[in-house]
Amino acid sequence: MDEILVDWDEFRATRTQLGAAFVRILGYFREDGTKSVAAIEEAMRARDARGLVMPAHTLKSEARQFGGEKLGALAEDIEMFARACVESQTSPDEYLPRVVDLRRLFEETLSALEREANPLVQRRPTSFGRAVSH
Repeated sequence: MDEILVDWDEFRATRTQLGAAFVRILGYFREDGTKSVAAIEEAMRARDARGLVMPAHTLKSEARQFGGEKLGALAEDIEMFARACVESQTSPDEYLPRVVDLRRLFEETLSALEREANPLVQRRPTSFGRAVSH
């Protein structure tokens, strides 16, 4: 997938829109996303295409709210494939590698979002106010 990990413009827009609630809502994404990934993995273990649809849909929407484009795209791909499996009454087995990638991508995305959201994150120092040696 060629998508960027996080669309930082979308992230900043959401942070501005949510204001003081942003960190709390990001915490909900951590909780809900963890549950969604676990539900997707469980549904895949059970070969239950129907069980993949809602948690993948939820993860897609929540990830994209925070600019998690690559995660949102993978969750959408899983959701659409699962819907097709439900319609055709086929097993979702061929998507196992994508479901396996989902947890790693969720953790990577969440880590990037939380690093950026943390007000105590060390920012790269600028040269302003620093002595310059010649």
